[in-house]
Amino acid sequence: MLQTRTHAWEEVGLSRQLARSATRKARREALVLLPLLAAVLVVYSERDRLFGLDLDTPVRLLTAVMLVALGWAFARDLGRVVGPDLMKRMDPATAGTVGFLLRLVTIAIVTVVALRIAGLTPRTLAVGGAFTAVVIGLAAQQTLGNLIAGAVLLSARPFRVGERVRLQAGGLAGQAEGVVSSLGLLYTTLARGEDRIMVPNSVVLGAAVVPLREPQAVDVRVVLRHGTKPSDVQALLRGAIDVPLRALPHIALEEVDGEQVVVRIQATPEHARDGASLADQILAAVAQVAGERVGAV
Repeated sequence: MLQTRTHAWEEVGLSRQLARSATRKARREALVLLPLLAAVLVVYSERDRLFGLDLDTPVRLLTAVMLVALGWAFARDLGRVVGPDLMKRMDPATAGTVGFLLRLVTIAIVTVVALRIAGLTPRTLAVGGAFTAVVIGLAAQQTLGNLIAGAVLLSARPFRVGERVRLQAGGLAGQAEGVVSSLGLLYTTLARGEDRIMVPNSVVLGAAVVPLREPQAVDVRVVLRHGTKPSDVQALLRGAIDVPLRALPHIALEEVDGEQVVVRIQATPEHARDGASLADQILAAVAQVAGERVGAV
């Protein structure tokens, strides 16, 4: 069986990027946010008739704040909606970079529009730049720091989506290790099996990045004997495998055809040198419960 991109992503913890439920939820939210953005702009265009000239300044400021908030949420959902399509057409590293740039550009456009609506021209920004920088810096120091750090990480590229890295820094209480699952506006997400570690971009930027080579996973497709359950396979593997693993063996139900049950077993050794020993132990264990055939994927 040829290994597809989806299977490759599953091995490095990126399968959640393709989750249909998350994509549908993001699409629904985006479809709600678009009319809200349009409604805010329509109300702004009719502000004189609806609120009068006396409230022009407060309406401008409120409109700008609402646009930034809605635009931020829309950029987040837009990245989640286009993520699966990007992952199907590109490798994980390129898809992660393009998704980050798409969210960043969307935020930048919405922010520029909001500033113009608030009446802040380039000259006004230049004159009040120092005061604005102090106010914004105090109010949103962490958020802006993470956003800027994300842009720096994107340009410096100390790692790419799909690579296994170890981050060492005091802000991580020592170190954090995992596969880079996504590059967000505020967080870099590391995958460790079914767990997700969200590390602020500013912490990642200040951390020592140690690239780690991801050992090749042992991937076996097994047709079980009649009456054998996946839990039986799990118990066998638990007693048969003594090779150090990255995570517990993953057993997925692939097919049920009448009385025939097909499962997929995936396990990744801690060290690449243990790959052959791990394969031997898995094959020896599943031979006790296998039916007609056992196939490596």
